[in-house]
Order: sequence, then structure tokens, then C-alpha cells
Amino acid sequence: MSDPAPGNPESPEVARARRELLDLHAETAKARAVLHELHERMRTIQAEPPGTSHAADLLEANEQLVLALMQSKAESDEMSRAAALDALTQLPNRMLFLDRFAQAITGGRRRNRRMAVLFVDLNNFKQVNDALGHHFGDQVLQAAARCMVSVVRASDTVCRYGGDEFLILLDEVTQASDAGAIADKINAALAVPTQIAEHVLRMSASIGISVYPDDGEDVTSLIDAADAAMYEAKRQGRGYAVSKASGHLSSQALQVAFPDSLRLPVTTVQEAVSAEVERHQLLQAANEQLLLSALDARRLQDAAEKALKRHHLRMAQAVHELRSPLMSIRSASALIASGDIPPPLPRMNALIERQVVQMSRLVSDLLDVSRVQGGKLRLEYSAVNLIALIDDVVDASRPAMDTRLQRFLIQLPPGETTIYGDPVRLTQILRNLLDNASKYTPRSGEITLSMVHSADAVVLTVRDNGIGISAKALPHIFEPFMQDEEATAFNGHGLGLGLTVVKELVEAHGGSVIAHSGGTGTGSEFVVTLPLAVAG
Repeated sequence: MSDPAPGNPESPEVARARRELLDLHAETAKARAVLHELHERMRTIQAEPPGTSHAADLLEANEQLVLALMQSKAESDEMSRAAALDALTQLPNRMLFLDRFAQAITGGRRRNRRMAVLFVDLNNFKQVNDALGHHFGDQVLQAAARCMVSVVRASDTVCRYGGDEFLILLDEVTQASDAGAIADKINAALAVPTQIAEHVLRMSASIGISVYPDDGEDVTSLIDAADAAMYEAKRQGRGYAVSKASGHLSSQALQVAFPDSLRLPVTTVQEAVSAEVERHQLLQAANEQLLLSALDARRLQDAAEKALKRHHLRMAQAVHELRSPLMSIRSASALIASGDIPPPLPRMNALIERQVVQMSRLVSDLLDVSRVQGGKLRLEYSAVNLIALIDDVVDASRPAMDTRLQRFLIQLPPGETTIYGDPVRLTQILRNLLDNASKYTPRSGEITLSMVHSADAVVLTVRDNGIGISAKALPHIFEPFMQDEEATAFNGHGLGLGLTVVKELVEAHGGSVIAHSGGTGTGSEFVVTLPLAVAG
């Protein structure tokens, strides 16, 4: 085999054929070596003096020779067969198809016989391949190949030409309409629902048809004509299109076949053609919609599985957080009930009270999130003196700050600031923000609460110099069960619902809340904006 000309690199098929031919040469060389060894052995036996009995040796050598020849031929046949087939579909590869096509043209020219070539391109294959992966795409190609083989005759040849393109050689046709009937059968077979892995697909193809000798008298011309007709079919949204020369001859054949008494009016023919085009367009649209539905179903299934995992995780977190106060309550109860050593009742009572308060807050947060998500949150609006409300919240939050030796600063404008809102829920907003700031600020840290207002809004800011919020967690800090890894390591208690409740309650009042942080170790800031003129 000669080397490719400079500047004209080999195609993958030619390169593969070159490698397979080299393998055949290697096998042939091994067989020749075995034959040469056996031949030399027989010559040695024949050169020995007469009368020496080597019948057994001759028989063994002969048997080895026959076996070597048979094995060599079998390996050669197997490699030749494999070299002529497409590795994925086991259809004849491009080289074998082109060889058969050239032989068919030679025979057709000698016998004055027509033949047709179909250029088949699977619709929307790239989207399927990209969305579901190359392995799934390979299975689609294999299924399509089986459909085409099941439709054509045994004497016809189906070839995978490349990618998702196939060529079909119909070795004998009378007119282009014969090939058109085969194209319709191919699309009908592809349209049958096919299950591949966990997906059910309906396939379709755009098919171009050329006929020998009407569209050309050589392989290249006929394939190019079929290729052009395929693109015309794809452009028009039709199942197949016939090359212009073949289409013209096909129409003439129809005119000869039907007598005048049976010939349909031109308008009826046009209506029939339009109806057929519309039918193919509808089939193509339905196929695309089915594919999109399959992809949407897969995405929905993945989303549902992820949501279920999150649900299980959240329930596990809730159980874990509720178990800790329950264990403390149980221990205190057991100590009181034992009666062996008089327990310090005030201390046990305080312990139980603290744990009950913690459990109540956890359950309250869970219920609040559930009410908001279910649209059942109700606010009891009234005129609220915000300054007085802040004083009450600060009094309730100071003990925790004092325990941690934290410095608390408050900056409020003079006079009263009145807004319309639910006082219980407004208290919950501020209490959650202050408790959160204290919880994630180290001992001797600093927390600030400030308030400013304009003509139509009031802005509350809670700032601390605590552990801050990581850049990864900041965009999701108000999501349910969201807990920054740094915060969990610093203080692992809680369900990650406090800030979710804050956001939902603020927005229920017609306001907004924003979180700021420069990252881990830089502290955090929460800015709540509430309208002044909201009356419920």
C-alpha cells in the first residue's frame, strides 16, 4: 500500500484498513515461518538413508502442516471480515460499501438496470447524544441500524457512512417512487417506540434519494446527489426528498402508469402533497416534544431525588437538635426521681426551663418555615412603637451577651418611630438577628444595633465582629437548613432556620433583608428595611 500524498492526510477508514492489512501481513509471515520449518523437517527426513522408518514423523509433520494452514486461513478470514465491518453497528463499513456500489454500477451498466442510493440522517441525534451521553448515542445508532436492516431486502446494502449518517444501496429499482416507499418504511420503523436504557424514544430521519443513471453514473455523483436531496428534505421538514432528475423521471412514470380516467386533478394532488408535508412536520414536532419530555422527566426525577435527600437530612438534623435538650431534661428528671441524694431543685428547674425554651424555639422555627411555605402565615397588624419594641428585645438578649462578655452598642434616633406591623413577629426578627450575632461572636467581641429612617422606610442594622460568613455560604445564607461550615465548627447548635424565618417575616411585612460579610473572620452585617406606611 502506497503512502498518502503530502498534504492529503488519510481518512480514519483508510488508516484503519492500513493497520489491518499490516496485521494480515504479520499473520501471513508467521504462517510462512511454520511452513518453512515443516518443509525443512521433511527434507531432513527424506535425506536420511533408505530403510529408516520415519512414517510417524512424516504423519505428524503432515498433520501440523494441515493444522497450520487451516488456522492461518481461519484467522485471515476472520480479520478480513472484521476489517470490512463497522465496529459499532456491525454493518458494512464505508470501504466495503463503496466497493459494492462500484461493482453494482458496473453490473447495472452492463444489464441496463436501475439502482438507488438513500442518504439517511437521524434527526436531533446531536441533542440526544449531548444530553444523554455518547454511550446512549451509540445505542441509538445501533437501534437505528437494526431498523434499516429490517426494512430492506437481503440483496440491498446498509452502511454506516459516518456519525449518524447511513447509506443504503437498493440494487434494483424501477423508478424513484420505489425508493420513496422504502424511505417511508424506514421512517415508520424508526417511529416505533424503542426503549433504550430507562428512556423510550421515537426516532425519525431525513432521507435523500438519488437513482442510477438518472442522477449520475459514478459513485461520487450519486452520493452527492442523495446528500443534497437529504438536506432538501430536512429543510422542508419532510421524511424524504428525491434528487431533481429522479423526481422528474418519477413523475413521468406516474403519468404513464395511470390512465386519464383515474388521474387526479392537479389541485387534489397539491392538497395531498401539502397534507403529507404537514403530516411529516407534525411527526417531527411530536418526536422533538417527546425527546424534550424525556429530558424534562429525567431532570424532574433528579430534582425529586435531591429534594428527598435534603428532606431526610433536615429531618435528621431536627431530630439531632431536639434530642440534646430532651437528654438534659431526662437526666434532670431521673435525678429528681431517684431520691437518693436530694438534688438542688432550683438548679434542676432552671436546667429544665432552659431546655424547654430551646426546644420551643426549634419547634417554632420549624412551624414558621412550614407556614410560610404553605402560605398559612398570618400577621396581626397594629401600630408599633419601634423604639419601645427594640428596648424589650435588647433586655431579652443581653443576658446571653453578658455571659460571653460581649460589648453591646445601640444607636437609635431621638423620639418615637411608629410603623404598622405584627409586634410578635417584629420582635422575633430582631431577637433572631441579635441572638445570631451573639452566638457567632467570640467572647469579648462587639455587637452593634443601629436604626435610621427616612420619609417612607426605617433601616435596622445588626453588625458584629464575629466569625463572619464565607464567600461560598453568603449567597445561600437565608435558605432553609443552611449552615456555614465555619459557623458549625464554631457553634454547632441549631437547624439553620433562624435567618430563613427572618427573611420570610421581613418580606411578609413588605420589607427586605440583606447580608454582608467580607469573608471568614471579618464579621457580618444584616440590614433590614421596613416600610413606614404599611397598614394591614
